[in-house]
Amino acid sequence: FAAGICTMKEFFAQLYAHPDLEAEPASGGRQMNCHFATRSLNEDGSWKNLTQMKNSSSDISPTGGQMARLVGLAYASKLYRENKQLDYLTDFSVSGNEVAFGTIGNASTSEGVFFEAVNAAGVLQIPMAISIWDDAYGISVPAKYQTTKEDISEVLKGFQREDGAPGVEIYKVRAWDYPALCELYETAIAVCRTEHVPVMIHVTEVTQPLGHSTSGSHERYKEKARLEWEKEFDCIVQMRKWMIESAIATDEVITELEEKAKTFVRETQREAWNEFLAAIKIEKDQAIALITAVANGNPLLKKIASKLSSTPDALRKEVISSVRKTLRLTATADSAERKALLEWYRSQDGITEDRYHTKLFTDGAESPSLVPHVEAQYVDSSKMVDGREILNACFDANFARDMRLVAFGEDLGAIGDVNQGFAGLQAKYGELRIADTGIREMTIVGQGIGLALRGLKPIAEIQYMDYLLYALNVLSDDLASLSYRTKAGQKAPVIIRTRGHRLEGVWHSGSPISMILGSLRGLHLCVPRNMTQAAGMYNTLFRADEPALMVECLNGYRLKEKMPENVGEYTVALGQAELIKEGTDITIVSYGATLRIVEEAAVELAFFGISVEIIDPQTLMPFDLDHLCASSVKKTNKLLVVDEDVPGGGAAYIMQHILEEQNGYYHLDGQPRTLSAKAHRPPYGSDGDYFSKPSMDDIIEAVYQMMHEDNASKFPAIF
Repeated sequence: FAAGICTMKEFFAQLYAHPDLEAEPASGGRQMNCHFATRSLNEDGSWKNLTQMKNSSSDISPTGGQMARLVGLAYASKLYRENKQLDYLTDFSVSGNEVAFGTIGNASTSEGVFFEAVNAAGVLQIPMAISIWDDAYGISVPAKYQTTKEDISEVLKGFQREDGAPGVEIYKVRAWDYPALCELYETAIAVCRTEHVPVMIHVTEVTQPLGHSTSGSHERYKEKARLEWEKEFDCIVQMRKWMIESAIATDEVITELEEKAKTFVRETQREAWNEFLAAIKIEKDQAIALITAVANGNPLLKKIASKLSSTPDALRKEVISSVRKTLRLTATADSAERKALLEWYRSQDGITEDRYHTKLFTDGAESPSLVPHVEAQYVDSSKMVDGREILNACFDANFARDMRLVAFGEDLGAIGDVNQGFAGLQAKYGELRIADTGIREMTIVGQGIGLALRGLKPIAEIQYMDYLLYALNVLSDDLASLSYRTKAGQKAPVIIRTRGHRLEGVWHSGSPISMILGSLRGLHLCVPRNMTQAAGMYNTLFRADEPALMVECLNGYRLKEKMPENVGEYTVALGQAELIKEGTDITIVSYGATLRIVEEAAVELAFFGISVEIIDPQTLMPFDLDHLCASSVKKTNKLLVVDEDVPGGGAAYIMQHILEEQNGYYHLDGQPRTLSAKAHRPPYGSDGDYFSKPSMDDIIEAVYQMMHEDNASKFPAIF
């Protein structure tokens, strides 16, 4: 409030979930109270000048969830200070002098991401200031069950900077000692800002006047002596006492201020509540009038209108539910009054969509859908190279073109990643732009989020798709929801680069696509079949401003592909499926590493007189925006979806899109099928891969069986 980031009325508007950005600019009513966020973007999705405003990255409720992002926000200051190639980005930093402030409760420091973030900050030496509010409890659980020694700063002493060696500066101060707080913060933040040293300020003896929430009183779990101490050492009580003792103000002046403050808060609360209800009341009155007209004396319908009318503070839920019930009960009627009610109800759809469902992506002027399509160009002398070389050339061209690009991850820097996509590029562009990290997936993702929130274009590498599990909470809670939970007030165009699908190894060859589909709505999901397509998608994403997850084929880095002449410029549109092979008898939809096996199977199926049409969706989020899959099914009347996810996973998602959203169901002559991996992790070894994931034999026999069911005489049973 003191920084002007949020007004008291906006605070209450957020409490009431006011869906108007004018009233509640932090989230448009999509987050609960105390989830502050400044609007970093203009209406077209372009950046505001962040150096001319106080900035609050959008908060999230998961305990410790802010810590990963905090690393990235602070790391951005280091890059802006040390990489002079970024000096032109004057809207995002003033010589890297910005401190990233983060707060966390003492109980939440038990979360693994807290320790991971503190360690990462100590390694990176970044201006990150962590304030730990320590009231010795985590809701009802006291510190003795939370923290070793019941003191987090004691636990962290090994991180303390000493003898010139890099580390973290650790400070301790009591919450109710205002002069000491001022002195300590001035000292700590000066060190943090000027020297780029992370600082941790452990604020102890914090009190709370109420329980953790309105549903629980702390009298239930705190002893009487503790409660009495909290009353005496409440920060406001102690501040009042200090002001009087220091002759800053008299008791009478403070009492008058307190009364004015209470009056102001109550009046502001009422204003915010009335403004929240005002728009609903208009809709409520309209609905009542329309329902009454439809009722025309019908007692059941009159009762609906009467009940809504007698609900003084009705929410939109009650208004719309009443209208829907009226429409259900009058489904057989054909009156002008019902048509008017139906028209009004339909008019609310777009308004409701905007209030509650929009901006999963920024959808601004730099949306991936607006990136111009550029075809890959080849000449007669274009070389056949390993797929990894195409990626390497793509990254090289784009890092030379755009100084905002940075990449980091485990083994990414010095050796150029485990599959050589970045080979030689750290030597060319320096460690500030292409960097190794420790084994710390949560903060690798958080590092990317924070950098992207401050105007950079990071590639955060998670070495294998199986390792996404280590960072899934950060990806889902923070990155995927960012645009939605701020209603496009903030964006983090980070690219999560990983590799997956079949190889040979129970921990390295997973394809958990359904896990991604179920938890990462808000990211684009790219599943290229080869490195040429992957490079084209990277070229698109580098020119766009929305987050994405890129899954490269783990077994494709050494397969030969033709090097495009414009390797850093051609683009592959997201959501544009590709017809790989034309056919007439059956449509097979597949992606990633399995697609090559489908192509091989199609050759043998042709021997049996079966013509297979193959479609590669290329991206799963978005999926086949032009409905190429349904158009194919309309021709072949048969559908098989093949992937390496568990049964009922990614293939089921694809099936739902084709049959339900694209209306492909109406073109089928028989039961559609899915062919996926087994329900367990792929066992180690070639035999494990063969028997656990769809093989060429599996695909051939699945297609043949579908043809047998259609024409048993032409295709007699194999088994």
